[in-house]
Amino acid sequence: MNDWPEGWTGDRDDRGRRDDGYGRGSAQAQPEGPQRMRHIQRQQPARPQVPPPTRRPGTPPPPAQSPAYGVPPQAQNPDGYGYDSGYNTGQVYGAPAGAPGGPGGGDGRPPAGPGRPGRSPGPAPNRARQIKIGAIVLVSALLVTGIGTYFWADSKVRREVDLSKVIERPKEGDCTTYLIVGSDSREGMSAEEKKKLHTGSAEGKRTDSMMILAKCSSGNTMVSLPRDSDVEIPSFVGSQSGKTFKGQGRRVKLNAAYAEDGPELLVRTVEHNTGLHIDHYAEIGFAGFANIVDALGGVELDIEKGFKDEKSGADFKAGKQTLNGEQSLAFVRTRYAFAESDLQRTKNQQKFLSSLASQAATPSTVLNPFQLYPVMGAGLETLIVDKDMSLWDMGQMFFAMKGVSGGEGVSMNMPISGQRGGNLVWDKAKVKQLVQQIQKDEKVTVQSR
Repeated sequence: MNDWPEGWTGDRDDRGRRDDGYGRGSAQAQPEGPQRMRHIQRQQPARPQVPPPTRRPGTPPPPAQSPAYGVPPQAQNPDGYGYDSGYNTGQVYGAPAGAPGGPGGGDGRPPAGPGRPGRSPGPAPNRARQIKIGAIVLVSALLVTGIGTYFWADSKVRREVDLSKVIERPKEGDCTTYLIVGSDSREGMSAEEKKKLHTGSAEGKRTDSMMILAKCSSGNTMVSLPRDSDVEIPSFVGSQSGKTFKGQGRRVKLNAAYAEDGPELLVRTVEHNTGLHIDHYAEIGFAGFANIVDALGGVELDIEKGFKDEKSGADFKAGKQTLNGEQSLAFVRTRYAFAESDLQRTKNQQKFLSSLASQAATPSTVLNPFQLYPVMGAGLETLIVDKDMSLWDMGQMFFAMKGVSGGEGVSMNMPISGQRGGNLVWDKAKVKQLVQQIQKDEKVTVQSR
């Protein structure tokens, strides 16, 4: 039962007007507003509509559930009062959505979050593309470094031997042949270094070791030429004078050819006495040899039998050991400690050079700039080659030597049949067979002691 008097629709004021208190059951269709509710903030005057920011081509429109651009905050608030909820979020009161300080920040988009779809996340990183770019950068860096190293090393090579001055040359064979010479040159050595390395102070230079390296598809062959080999000096053109010297049938030790007119006459003499065409010439002196070994950190060698030699400074015990530059030079120069002085020395030289090449031509040296540059710097400044020899040819030479030490080839002395006046006489039949096998790129079957 209604306790209010029938027909009562609200209190009246002193002027007889009905007091429709908001929320008190007013009979009007719409409330008049909050003017009697003094605890409520007075409604703010209407603000002009702010046009929505211009959307750039390709930018997706705002989501349907997002607040409309340019709508006053009162219309966005379900309470209809247009005041802050009480938590300061940094939003400027009354700023339209998408405007600076308004909902969604300064880029015109609503914030992301649960229930409020906002800016869509960017595309996930493309791992394959990143790997591809990284690989390109790495390859480019290696390429630049490799090119720089090539030109640096090429500038240090001493191309001083002109093989075009050699006359009456044999025909070229199927293998690539190198004449490798170790000289006793003391060029650039101080008095202290000469004393330390037991080189003496003789002027000029002579050949301490000579060997032919044949790089063949059938297998590499290294043939040592004893310095005491009995050979004939043929007719030749002087390397400096350009004058032609007729052959007189003179028979001398092989190292005398080098002493008489240098590398060009040595090549001419080797070709004349063997019938084998020499493609490239490489020579290194005492200092360069020792420096290369030290730059490598030493060369490991298995010495079968210990020996001593006061002249070379050698003092070795049998067994595996790592030789430094000074010890290595003594090892390859020693001759007086052996009964067959020159033949045993050439065997030691072959063994050591093969071990040196095997350790130098490894990934740990070639791919490590901190190892490669010192080794190349130590050797290239004292390495003398022919004018047509490239860095590629040098690399092929070292890898061919490494192949011999790895059991993929033959290491031998030039076959000897006897002596003449203290000089070693070559076995002509075996030398001819050996040369033919190299020329035809056949497996070498000739043996020597």
